[in-house]
Parts: sequence; structure tokens; C-alpha cells
Amino acid sequence: MLDFLGIGAQKAGTTWVYKMLCLHPQIHFPAGKEQHFWDRYQYVLQGRDDYPGNKPAIQNYRAVFNLPANSPHLQKKLGEITPAYGILDQETIQSLYNHYPKARLFYIIRNPIERAWSSALMALKRAEMEYHEASAQWFMDHFHSQGSLQRGDYETSIRRWTAVYPREQLLVLPYESIALTPRLFLAQLCRHLEIEPYYDAVSDEVIQGRVFAGSGKALPAVLRQELESIYNDKIHALSIYLGQSLHWL
Repeated sequence: MLDFLGIGAQKAGTTWVYKMLCLHPQIHFPAGKEQHFWDRYQYVLQGRDDYPGNKPAIQNYRAVFNLPANSPHLQKKLGEITPAYGILDQETIQSLYNHYPKARLFYIIRNPIERAWSSALMALKRAEMEYHEASAQWFMDHFHSQGSLQRGDYETSIRRWTAVYPREQLLVLPYESIALTPRLFLAQLCRHLEIEPYYDAVSDEVIQGRVFAGSGKALPAVLRQELESIYNDKIHALSIYLGQSLHWL
């Protein structure tokens, strides 16, 4: 049975969270971190025929979490973390709920300006380009791409998920806590996933280890200005929606 899902956000520390949860004796990821099933399954639900490769089948996904009777992981919480799930459409979320209504969800939010910059740098690498080869316009085009804009619109994502799942099943966590208070971050996550606290037994060296660190390229002022024009109003609205101060502006 699928017990939990990490639904994002992209470039918000989900690989570190996966590494930490893999250490927990009550957690198991039957197929690793990212299965990318539900973002692909959208093609099936939408009746589209342009999906590259074999269309995903729900019975194959369910089989991943139906462990055999002799599995040593039968008593553990089973899950996956796929950041692309944060921007699923509501029809797909409803389908997921129909199969797994009790799944616990968590969503890590990061300053969308910094997230968009980190995502653009990742896209640059995937395009096999060097930093000096990309113009300011290249970065701006990426910032305004549908994928980048959707991944930085946390309020819309949260509203879409909680229109289907009860709000108490979705835990929203701040990315900054991973660096500032990682043990508190993990304690909150453990409570939400209904597993025992464990990380007092894990060394600071492991807890504070960086995973898939970015290039460290500073965000140029002209590009920051562009991102602020996109996200400042969204950050303010999200702060009101969540009822908490977001120190991103």
C-alpha cells in the first residue's frame, strides 16, 4: 500500500529528504525516489496519444506497493518522492485519491525566485550548455516557461491538492529549515508520516551533508529583477493564504 508521497517542489531539497528517510527503519521506497507515474498518467486520463513510450498502467504502479508476504518491509511505510507531482492537474489528483485516499503528503516550498534560478541552471546543464553561452534572454525565456511558472506557483498547487485531499493530510515544509534546523524539519516530517522520531541517532555529519548541491552561480541583478516581477505578488498572496510570514521578499 502506498502510504505517503512527496510532491515537490522541484529544486527544494527533496533528494536530501529522500536520503534521510532511507535511513529510517520504518520507511521503504520500493522503487527508489522518483517513479514519475502520475505525471505520465495524466496523458492517459486526458486521452492523449502523444505520450512518448509505453503508456503507464495503474496496475503496474499498484504492484510496486503490493509487497510479497515474505518481504522484510511489510510493516514499513511505503512511498515515493516525485517533485513533478506538485503540478498535477486536479483530475489526476482525484484519480490518485480514488486509489490511495489515506496517503500522507508533504510539499517543500522554497523561495520561488531562488527555485527558478536553480531550475534554470539545471536546465542549462541538461542542454549541455556552459553558463557563459546563455544570454540573459535565454534565462528570461526559461523563467517564463510554463513548467517554471507552474513549479513556482505554490498556492495554486496547494489549493489543487487540498481540493481533493483533506488539508491535514498535506504537510507544507519550508526549504530553509533543511539548512537552519534540519532535525526539527525531520521531526515534523516523522510526526506527519506517523513514524517514530529517529534522527537523534544520526550524526550531524550525515544530517548536514549536502546532496546534489547547485553550481553556486550568483543570480545577476537584472535577472533577479525579472524574477521579482514574476513572483513578488505571488509570495505576498501565499503568505496570506498560509497565515505565516515568508521572508523571501
